[in-house]
Amino acid sequence: MARKEQITKAVILNGAFELLKEQGEENVTARKLAAHIGCSTQPIFRVYDNMDALKAELFDLARDFYDDYCLNHKKESAVPFVDLGLCYIQFAKEELNLFRMLFLSPHDEENTMYDLINGKENGFVIKELKRVHNLNMDRAQMLFMKIFIFIHGMACMATSGEFDLSKDETVQFLTEIIENFTKNQ
Repeated sequence: MARKEQITKAVILNGAFELLKEQGEENVTARKLAAHIGCSTQPIFRVYDNMDALKAELFDLARDFYDDYCLNHKKESAVPFVDLGLCYIQFAKEELNLFRMLFLSPHDEENTMYDLINGKENGFVIKELKRVHNLNMDRAQMLFMKIFIFIHGMACMATSGEFDLSKDETVQFLTEIIENFTKNQ
């Protein structure tokens, strides 16, 4: 009777995700992953042709995690993009290594920054654009770009510990900026 596999694809992927969250993408190596899940590197390469194949699946898992994070983030503001901005900044603070992988690393054409922040099927950005009163759809892309540059800058400051505004101050700041951006649309 053949021995049952103990190191499954799920064990490998979940172990890699734990490593990613704890130590960052650069530390998801075959040797570190094998030590983390308690095996040799052989089971990893039995399941995956190479580490790039594993990291591609790891990216998808991180993206799904971000989508779920946004779906579960409390919606409180009547001003479009404030909640999305708060969520994005909080994600950068709480999930630094996932944020770095998703939003501070080079992307392919299938995973643009817009695609990532919009969500796979959730349309986070589209939903917020629909909330902007009297939005000229020809200007929607430019409006989002202005808002995203601002929000992304705040999130990047959060990753380095340079963002020290309280939640209330952040809401006020985002509200003022976003209302300013949207009033001429």
